[in-house]
Amino acid sequence: MRPVAILRHSPIEGPGYFAIFLERHGIPWRLVAIDEGEPVPAAANAYAGLCFLGGPMSVNDPLPWIEPACTLIRDAAAQGIPVIGHCLGGQLMSKAMGGQVARNPVKEIGWGEGKAESDGISRHWLGEQAGQTATVFQWHGETFSIPPGAARILGNGYCANQIFVLGPHLAMQCHVEMTPEMIAAWASHGAGEIAACARQPSVQTREQMLEDIGAKLPNMRRLADQLYSVWIGGIQERKRGP
Repeated sequence: MRPVAILRHSPIEGPGYFAIFLERHGIPWRLVAIDEGEPVPAAANAYAGLCFLGGPMSVNDPLPWIEPACTLIRDAAAQGIPVIGHCLGGQLMSKAMGGQVARNPVKEIGWGEGKAESDGISRHWLGEQAGQTATVFQWHGETFSIPPGAARILGNGYCANQIFVLGPHLAMQCHVEMTPEMIAAWASHGAGEIAACARQPSVQTREQMLEDIGAKLPNMRRLADQLYSVWIGGIQERKRGP
């Protein structure tokens, strides 16, 4: 089976629970370290699926890999190869698919919640969690618009567009791939950013993030398992063929 390509844009990012999930389901994956100068793959058909991780940069920055990444996303979409994006990755997907990325009214940092839609598309992706409140992890100051033909399945009061889907593709503004180790590392690395916006109710302190792991992580795992299961279903369906 062809691997899933996981594109990393920053050394502090990582596939986290997403890679664990793939391995549990026997799906190989390959890390493409954009942050170490590795080029964006020229074509999507070498992979069963594409995963784009987060990063501190903006998709509107004049970085040499932004447009190749968008081109790769469009190539995958044209061939029906499933794409998934976490935070910056979701913003790349929105931009590639005809949406826009702009500053969010507030920063979201730490544990948060999202309200799931209850329509048929949401029920397909979210199962019994459709129409319910879901636990997610956040670290962003920008947000994406919903591109033409896509559907929002999760939002909240701080950031209206948390997750959109388009066919087999899943784009998230939030993070569901977090592990306790990643949360601790991000909270330490981002101490300055946290301090700069500490008065915002959408921003947690490092201590709050760590204290909430025990209560929040199991709920987020349920959401991740549901979303990732539907997403890899797109890979498995392509593998079976017509």
